[in-house]
Amino acid sequence: MRYIFNFPDIGEGLEEGTILEWHVVKGQAVKAGQALVNMETDKIVTDIPSPKTGTIVEIFGSVGETIKVGSPLVEIEIEGVLGAAAVAETKEPEKAEPKEGDEEEGAGVVGTMELAGKNAYLAASDEGSSKPKTEEKSISKVLATPLARAMAKDLNIDINAIKGTGPSGRVTKEDIQNHQPAKRAADVKQKAEPFTPIQPAEAYTYEALSQIRKAIAKNMLNSKQSTAHMTLFEEVEISDLMKIRDKFKHKYAEKDIKLTYLSFIVKATVHALKKHRQLNSQMDMENDRMIFKNYYNIAIAIDTPEGLVVPVIRNADQLSIMQIAHEIMLLSDKARDRKLTMDDMKDGTFTLTNYGSIGGIFATPVINYPQAGILGIGRIVKKPVIKNDQVVAGNVLPLSLSVDHRIVDGGEASRFVNSIMEYLSDPMLLLME
Repeated sequence: MRYIFNFPDIGEGLEEGTILEWHVVKGQAVKAGQALVNMETDKIVTDIPSPKTGTIVEIFGSVGETIKVGSPLVEIEIEGVLGAAAVAETKEPEKAEPKEGDEEEGAGVVGTMELAGKNAYLAASDEGSSKPKTEEKSISKVLATPLARAMAKDLNIDINAIKGTGPSGRVTKEDIQNHQPAKRAADVKQKAEPFTPIQPAEAYTYEALSQIRKAIAKNMLNSKQSTAHMTLFEEVEISDLMKIRDKFKHKYAEKDIKLTYLSFIVKATVHALKKHRQLNSQMDMENDRMIFKNYYNIAIAIDTPEGLVVPVIRNADQLSIMQIAHEIMLLSDKARDRKLTMDDMKDGTFTLTNYGSIGGIFATPVINYPQAGILGIGRIVKKPVIKNDQVVAGNVLPLSLSVDHRIVDGGEASRFVNSIMEYLSDPMLLLME
């Protein structure tokens, strides 16, 4: 009579599997425990063994097809089994106490699913087999739990040589451990029991959001949602600028002013903005127009313990480098002392962020909306450069320019950053214009 073998439930929430390879064809004779098909589940790839001895008369599913648990895999013609018995075998038991033979069959399928390889199949029930009892006994294997099989394999133990103490004589984890010397049993126990980390008394620390952090979150999200960000990266060699700064920083220090590279970059940015007005503008979508600003208020991103703030150097085009350096110092001190006013923060036309003072090289700065662009300044890096067709040691300043691509095209963005690079590589130009 014919027996339909369904894709078995091997536990751990398995619902389906994908057919990777069929090991049998229609009309082929198979033995109980012989691999039928190689299946992939969400946890393992394994061979499904035949639960019966007989002839394959039908195959369900092709390679690559997904099969649900409980759906037919193969139909087997079994010799010596009456029709009623075969039909009964195709049905799933409903809350009935498992018989010894049924338990052995179920253990064979599940055990093979979870742990056995292609050459280690556990024979299913002998019911329906046409072989004599002596032959059947020779091909049967000991019953064992999946964990016991895995442990025996890891410890190179012949599981067939162990007498099981579980139900129906099944070999259990304890049987494997008791078979080993005390030290090996302790090792097995250590491997078998998962590590449970000790949680701290309080797994989380909660702090209320500061107003600065709320404002940062709101502004950053608004910028990303309201503008079309584009960022380009450049490098400029500034050895001449470094010489000028080194020459004058002591004179500035006598006046209690710290001369930084940022002072020169602010001046270079203002000169470049005058040549490329798109970078000193904003888009007014409500009135379908562009607003080009004829003043130059440069916003400076300053890192404070409470968060990032962006005060403004007003009318930077009318200030000397010394005056710009003085303004940077005043705004930085006010920011760290939390003494900035609303007037200090509003109406910037373009922003600079000097993350290089902390250690960054390149970045993708977020535009200070509704401005058209922001220039990121990286850490100065000493590297080989070409000068007069010679390889020499250079001092390279990385620049990252983010622009609102709705306002500024790529070509204009490149020309703008090239202008800044020209002023920084030849700082005498800052004094000539």
